Amino acid sequence: NDYEKMYKKIFDIMGELTPLTVDCGVLCEGACCKGDEKTGMRLFPHEESVLKISNIEDGERLAVCEGCCERNHRPLACRIFPFFPTIDEKGKIFVEPDLRASRLCPLISHSDEIIFDPKFFKALKRVGKILAKDEECRKYLYKITEEIDIYKSLLN
Repeated sequence: NDYEKMYKKIFDIMGELTPLTVDCGVLCEGACCKGDEKTGMRLFPHEESVLKISNIEDGERLAVCEGCCERNHRPLACRIFPFFPTIDEKGKIFVEPDLRASRLCPLISHSDEIIFDPKFFKALKRVGKILAKDEECRKYLYKITEEIDIYKSLLN
């Protein structure tokens, strides 16, 4: 597989889109970008092939962040936060809030009061479909979907 080509296409699809048409970081003072040497975003399979990140923790395959980056070099998990392209048992892609972010991100906890950018969700669903075509990425989507579902059941 040509992962570099796939991720470049995915990053092009997402472009500068974010869940809001404005900088959501003003709501929480950029809470999602405040990390330390042990905090980071999980990388999708083989995503490191296109990232210019020097700080990758191997065990978890995390892109470790110190709160400042070149936006066009950030991992997919950062680009889509706090949402995720979940996948059902038939392989259908859905875009859902990543409830694991609920304690950090006001977009999750106040979602009923927020007007989201539909272009972001359309692009993320398209990205999910591209990822699902690759076996390793599809397995990763299933794994994270299961984690989100477990978290959802714990919240209920």
